[in-house]
Amino acid sequence: MKNILSILFVLSCFTLQAQSIADFTLKNVMDGQTLSSSSYRAKKAIVVLFTSVACPFDGYYTNRIKALQQKYGEQITWLLVNAYTESPESEEWMLKAAQANGLNMPYLSDKDQQVMNALGAQRSPEVFLLKPTGNQWEVVYKGAIDDNAQAENGVRQAFLQNAMDSFLAGKTIATPVTRASGCYIRKK
Repeated sequence: MKNILSILFVLSCFTLQAQSIADFTLKNVMDGQTLSSSSYRAKKAIVVLFTSVACPFDGYYTNRIKALQQKYGEQITWLLVNAYTESPESEEWMLKAAQANGLNMPYLSDKDQQVMNALGAQRSPEVFLLKPTGNQWEVVYKGAIDDNAQAENGVRQAFLQNAMDSFLAGKTIATPVTRASGCYIRKK
């Protein structure tokens, strides 16, 4: 009985519970305008990537993020979200970091942590693959980008890429939840 309970606990950690989020509107620091997720309903999905200016894990992923955006950008929109409230994470520094890293996607300021709390994001980088369902966004994958934050050439499991490929092919995502590693986002 103890073994069965242990197995059920482990499986529950990697099973995606039905989760959705309403449309959200945040300031895009790239152009100073507000941006609503509702403007992307024509896309098959959006990736919401919680990121940071100061967390070193985010820097390790810059090239991978740009490559994934280039590969899937026609079908899936990428939204970077920064929910950190510390001063090195100001909107000014967000813009400077995005420009310095050559990122050409919306970078949204979630300083009230509205979207972070709605999705249950805890770390940076942490990704959420969302598909439009009615007037909601359904979470179909959440967790890590891949299994090797520090060494791109050491990646054995490309979790997000596998999830996007399965989703776009209309298949069940084999691993809908993974554990994100990175810097903890402190709640207000």
